[in-house]
Amino acid sequence: MAKAYIFYNPLAGKGSIREELSALQMLVRDEAVLCDMTKPETYERSLFSLGAEDYIILCGGDGTLNRFVNFTDGTEIKNEILYYPIGTENDFALDLGKHFEAPPFCITEYLKDLPYVEVKRRKYRFLNGVGYGIDGYCCEIGDKLKKADGKPRSVSSIAIRGLLFHYRPTNARVTVDGITHTYNRVWLAPTMNGRFYGGGMMPTPNQSRKGSGRMLSVMVLHDSGKLKTLAVFPSIFKGKHIAHKKIVDVLTGHRITVEFDRPTALHIDGELILNVSSYTASLPPAPPESAYACAAF
Repeated sequence: MAKAYIFYNPLAGKGSIREELSALQMLVRDEAVLCDMTKPETYERSLFSLGAEDYIILCGGDGTLNRFVNFTDGTEIKNEILYYPIGTENDFALDLGKHFEAPPFCITEYLKDLPYVEVKRRKYRFLNGVGYGIDGYCCEIGDKLKKADGKPRSVSSIAIRGLLFHYRPTNARVTVDGITHTYNRVWLAPTMNGRFYGGGMMPTPNQSRKGSGRMLSVMVLHDSGKLKTLAVFPSIFKGKHIAHKKIVDVLTGHRITVEFDRPTALHIDGELILNVSSYTASLPPAPPESAYACAAF
């Protein structure tokens, strides 16, 4: 009899997911094995216990997914992997047309051959994007505020205050597949594998995480004053900002390096890293076409 290994993050969402776990266990037809994924020993104990018919359900948000793909990087997992989106931010699910608390759906194919980002001489896998600029600042301030009172904050409210009062833009060098571009007054320079990050922001609306011609995209919002940037910023949630071609560039390639002239905060799928001067994101070599497909849940 198959078992469902439910990897959950007890800190996902508002920090208490008992109700969501109970609801998930009611959806699962098979025996459920709960696995606290914040404990490193969980991976070794659980992954090596999987039978041929068992499957994994990841339960949480984008940070939960990021934690799983990085903890298991280099480990071959032959079992199906499903996802139950219940995080504060669910940009990966949104990119696939799914909603909060959607019934578990198969994501095995999306976890293969993920891009890497190198930051401070360490490499990390990422699913959605690498935020750098005021988006990293928003993640930094949001984390501080959440630690203070346990309440998540919207990216929009933090960004508006940052744009008006606190965040200073940088100068930047962006190198895409060996070609370097220089920019002044850069507010944003994220590199994306999917379309969404930061709770529904769409910096690269034409980005696709799959396909034979797959590439990464970097969006640079540059050479803009506070008021102009403030006016354009809300349109990022609809992907309409790319119409402002004088201040927005979208570049695509297989290897992207972004260098700022002063350190700022950076986030990888919402996971924060402070005082970053540069990052390099790259795709792995293209794999052969796969005919793999998950069974329906």
